[in-house]
Amino acid sequence: MSDAPRPSNFLRTIIRDDLESGRVAAVSTRFPPEPNGYLHIGHAKSIGVNFGLAAEFGGQCNLRFDDTNPDTEDTEYVESIIRDVLWMGHAWAGEVRYASDYFPQLHAWAQHLIREGLAYVCELSPEDTRLYRGTLTEPGRNSPFRDRPAAESLALLERMRVGEIDEGRMTLRARIDMAAPNLNLRDPVLYRVKHSRHHRTGDAWHIYPSYDFAHGQEDAIEGVSHSICTLEFEDHRPLYDWFIEHLPVPARPRQYEFARLNLSYTVTSKRKLKQLVEEGHVEGWDDPRMPTISGLRRRGLTPASLRDFVERTGVSRSESVVDLGMLEFCIRDDLDKQAPRAMCVLRPLKLTIRNFPAGGGEALQAPRHPSREDLGTRVLPFGRALWIDREDFRVEAAKDFKRLVAGQEVRLRNAYVIRAEDVVCDAAGEVIEVLASYDPETLGKNPADGRKVKGVIHWVAADAAFDCEVRLYDRLFRDALPDAADGGFLANLNPGSLEILRGCKAEASLAEAVVGDRFQFEREGYFCLDPRRGEGDVPVFNRTIGLRDTWAAGNKGG
Repeated sequence: MSDAPRPSNFLRTIIRDDLESGRVAAVSTRFPPEPNGYLHIGHAKSIGVNFGLAAEFGGQCNLRFDDTNPDTEDTEYVESIIRDVLWMGHAWAGEVRYASDYFPQLHAWAQHLIREGLAYVCELSPEDTRLYRGTLTEPGRNSPFRDRPAAESLALLERMRVGEIDEGRMTLRARIDMAAPNLNLRDPVLYRVKHSRHHRTGDAWHIYPSYDFAHGQEDAIEGVSHSICTLEFEDHRPLYDWFIEHLPVPARPRQYEFARLNLSYTVTSKRKLKQLVEEGHVEGWDDPRMPTISGLRRRGLTPASLRDFVERTGVSRSESVVDLGMLEFCIRDDLDKQAPRAMCVLRPLKLTIRNFPAGGGEALQAPRHPSREDLGTRVLPFGRALWIDREDFRVEAAKDFKRLVAGQEVRLRNAYVIRAEDVVCDAAGEVIEVLASYDPETLGKNPADGRKVKGVIHWVAADAAFDCEVRLYDRLFRDALPDAADGGFLANLNPGSLEILRGCKAEASLAEAVVGDRFQFEREGYFCLDPRRGEGDVPVFNRTIGLRDTWAAGNKGG
């Protein structure tokens, strides 16, 4: 996808026209997350749009934290967001920026609005403020404090700033039009009193600006040319423009909106994601089932696959739901090209080759990737005792079972043809060992005597295997639209979204893996090494995705 021409969209057209007309000399965008949670896949779309357009037109993109609400923000979120943006492969211009960097200037501009008769300190309670605001069909009413003298408002604002006023008692509001059809213009709040400690400024401030007041002026200070956001801010654009028009800002940015990314089988509300974490439905913000970038990274997605997905979804002004299958296609497409192959037996069953020399062993060779000679080969130890997957053996089976059946032959991947001759069972009658023979003339070639071998199974040498834990992750929700399902999104959780398999047997080459390495476990899917260890301090491999889309065939995760 990266080599394909980029499809046109309205934002590219706007920027191209702005450059050609001379409205802007250079493109400058910004990605302005609020540090009140971990970034999710919807943010990945915004990251891709803002950083991508800036890079495409030779401009710059700033990373700026909208840290205007100390009640919900934390340095943990700041650090996670920085990691996510870097992991996606983007570089911002200059230093990381913060709304709190501009608190003194924003406060000075608030004082300017008061002096110009365009703002006032209001003492309506939050409930009365909502009542006075009116409705979509009825105009609002003027606050009884709307005509308060500028000097009085300036004095009260200072008392608010230094912490002399209780929370909820006063706000600073713009003086615009209480009868405006757009409710955002009905004297919006510019500052609220908050006595919470800020993660960067400490207790220096007791008033904090609203996002509507802050972000346009921050854009102007930074010289942003195209302030790109999602459609929920479309009705806020007249207010954005009003501030730019009535303040002595150094630049005049413009706001443009595009449709946010809505993905099937997914919720991206920060409130709901936080609920999933706090109620223990997932193990944390970086749980591989979560749509957070941290979770996707831990699950084994590559930055390239996520960027490819963002590009494929396009940019428009029409809301729609993107099928999760598109993301899964991008993941498989990228991993198929680069993930080294390896073998891991998830549900081990012992297999003994009785005619293999006792105490003997071989070092077989296998390609690390079928079409990537540059990745070289790997050594596969082979011996008398092997592990095969329990699901690959049947004492009796139908004709369409193309694996190992008692009395029949199958090929061991990258090795020999074997025949299952007998079994050993435990007291309950369960097979605990398969006794087999092998044909030493069948290594690396089809049998010369015309025998028909039904299928190929994977295996691991018992003497060289090491134990690991494998976590099979699946979609977190059963329904394509979790919020619309009966009982709400929590009632739609997929009980089969995680299966933990312990005592799995991995081939020797996987012992060299480092955290984040990705592999195709042959015949099983794509996996990556998790940063955390499993029960018994063993390595953990997370399934990123299966080799094929089982949900298209009707699987609903249990």
